[in-house]
Amino acid sequence: MVGSTARAGARSLVVAGGGIPGLALALALKQAHGAALTVTICDPGLKAGNARQRGRAYAVAAGGRHLFERLGIWERIAGARQPITDMVVSDSRLADPIRPVFLTFSQEGAAHDAGAKGAGEPAPFAHMVEAEPLVEALIAAAGAAGIVLEPTGIRRAEPERGAIRAILDDGRVLRASLVVAADGARSRLREAARIGWVGWRYPQSGIVATIAHERDHGGRAYEHFLPGGPFAMLPLAPGGALGHRASIVWTEREADVPALLGGGEAEVLAEVERRFTPNLGRIALEAGPSAHPLAFGIARSFRAERLALLGDAAHVIHPLAGQGLNLALTSAAALAEAVTEALRLGMDPGGPEVLRAYERARRFDTLAMAAATDGLNRLFSNDVLPVRLARDFGLGLVDRMPGLKRFFIDEAAGLRGPQPRLMRGEAL
Repeated sequence: MVGSTARAGARSLVVAGGGIPGLALALALKQAHGAALTVTICDPGLKAGNARQRGRAYAVAAGGRHLFERLGIWERIAGARQPITDMVVSDSRLADPIRPVFLTFSQEGAAHDAGAKGAGEPAPFAHMVEAEPLVEALIAAAGAAGIVLEPTGIRRAEPERGAIRAILDDGRVLRASLVVAADGARSRLREAARIGWVGWRYPQSGIVATIAHERDHGGRAYEHFLPGGPFAMLPLAPGGALGHRASIVWTEREADVPALLGGGEAEVLAEVERRFTPNLGRIALEAGPSAHPLAFGIARSFRAERLALLGDAAHVIHPLAGQGLNLALTSAAALAEAVTEALRLGMDPGGPEVLRAYERARRFDTLAMAAATDGLNRLFSNDVLPVRLARDFGLGLVDRMPGLKRFFIDEAAGLRGPQPRLMRGEAL
């Protein structure tokens, strides 16, 4: 059975993967081009809707906020986002009675955000956004915009003259100008295109949970660097059984995870409390915990013939800086811009010039961020005394230099260097 994503001669795009980056890319292009571009998203996970994201949350930097504002998503998730107004960084051993603070960040750096509402007013440099309502809003907006949502996967993609054939798991075939592989770190489409992958497993797991607590967090995030890995407490929007909530992102040695999570809820909460130092009153588990193996990986190329890699299919980084989603959203915005420029010039949106432009725009930035997160994890996930002394001195030095601190804030917020139009809050 052979189908078509569009009538003869129409431009068409197929996205493999219904995660946040793939949905954002599809929605941006459909909103910009309407009936001139047919867009299809294929993902068996669409059957479960947004439920597969339950309990997860992401730190969305200023650039990602601009993109979601431009797509009309930001207001839809007003009740599911919490501004991060400041952040406290400490470095210690688990048994230390005092966790000295070496570095603090506040929203002072957000005054550099040209897209912030209110001239001269400081704005949060990031928001914590719950994944489930975000995906729900993106899926609803995609359907309303006329994007075709196919709850089935893509088995492989085969270039042909002037097009590419996407063979679905149910046997149907869609013909498109371009296929975007946003189908995860184990991307079938990347492997079928024989694009190489450089990566390794960390001897760590990432533990994710949502904690309810009695006292207001005030929008403050905490990151404790411990020998087993960083432990982050990230503020969520109010709610839950105790009135306030936080997302826990907890990195531990992989070998220790079964013992830490193998007991009941009381035992898990006891381990959390050993690391959860803010005085926020009584705490309780609201969701999780769940453990996920951590890895580093990057594709040797972000493109093949009429195929572009996006999100985890192109790169996987350590979560300690919370930059994985922001990196993927920037890539989605860059690809949307490259495709749009081609369409407006009457060019082929899946042609090699478009894909080369996309790779040029994203390759260096992705490599730099991947190397930075890998280096930070190696630097902080150890207990060697000379290394601890050197890194604590470095953290304290940054804390005493407002200009350098502002540089790091702007870099994390995606406000430095050239950015795609959508990440600046501009239309395609």
